[in-house]
Amino acid sequence: MSGVSEVPEALAIAWGLQEESNRGPTRGLTHESIVSAACEIADSDGLAAVTMKRVAESLGFTTMSLYRYVSSKDVLLQLMMDAMIDPEALPDLSDLDWRTGMKQWAHILRDGYRAHPWALEIPRGQISVMMPHSLALADVGISLMQPLHMDDAERLETILAITSLVTSTVSLEMDLVRQPDALVSLSALGELREVVDKKSLPFMGPLMLSGDYVGNESDEGDDGLGFDFGLDRLLDGLAVYAGPA
Repeated sequence: MSGVSEVPEALAIAWGLQEESNRGPTRGLTHESIVSAACEIADSDGLAAVTMKRVAESLGFTTMSLYRYVSSKDVLLQLMMDAMIDPEALPDLSDLDWRTGMKQWAHILRDGYRAHPWALEIPRGQISVMMPHSLALADVGISLMQPLHMDDAERLETILAITSLVTSTVSLEMDLVRQPDALVSLSALGELREVVDKKSLPFMGPLMLSGDYVGNESDEGDDGLGFDFGLDRLLDGLAVYAGPA
C-alpha cells in the first residue's frame, strides 16, 4: 500500500486529516484563518470576489503560500460552504417537541443562507454533505425526528426536502433583492388589468392582478414567498405519515 490517502482534500482538511505546517514563511497561516478570510470577502463583496490572490493578500501572505494549505479555489469553496453554519453556535433544540424543533431547525438553516447568500452559488455534491458541519447539522435534525415512526432513510429524505425548500426560497428572495427594478408596480398592475384575459386565466389572472402573486410581505413577515406556509404543510404531512401516537 502506498499510504497515500484517497480522502478528497476538502474532506481531509475539514476533518483534520491534513496537517498544517508551523515552520517556514507560511508560519501563522491555518486552514481556519484562510476559510474565515474567504468568507469575509464573500460576505462583503460576493463570491466572485473570492480569489486565492485576494484571500492571501488579506492575510498578509503570497498566493503561493496559500496553495501550500489549499490546492485550489474549488477546495476552498467546499470549505467555505461547510463554514456557513457553525453547529457549536446552534441553540439547544433537544427539549422541544419534534415539530417545533424541526421548524426552528429549518429557520436556522434559512438564516444561515440569508446571512451568507453566496453559499447558494457553490455547487453541492457528495463531498459537501460529508463535511463535518453539514453532518452535525443533519444530525440535529435527525435527532429531532426520533419520535416519528420513520426509518433513517426517510429521516434523511425529510432533511433533503426541508433543505430544498430553504434553498429555493432564499434563492428567490435574493433574486428579488438583486433585481428591484424587476418588481411590478401597482400602477403597472393597473395597466395589465386591462389586457390580462381572465377567461383564459380564471384563477391566476385575478390572483396576479391582486398584487399577492409574489414578493409582497405577509403579516407574518414571511416575505410573501410562502416559506412558513410550505414548511408547515410539510410538517403537517409528516405528522399524518409518521406522527407519534
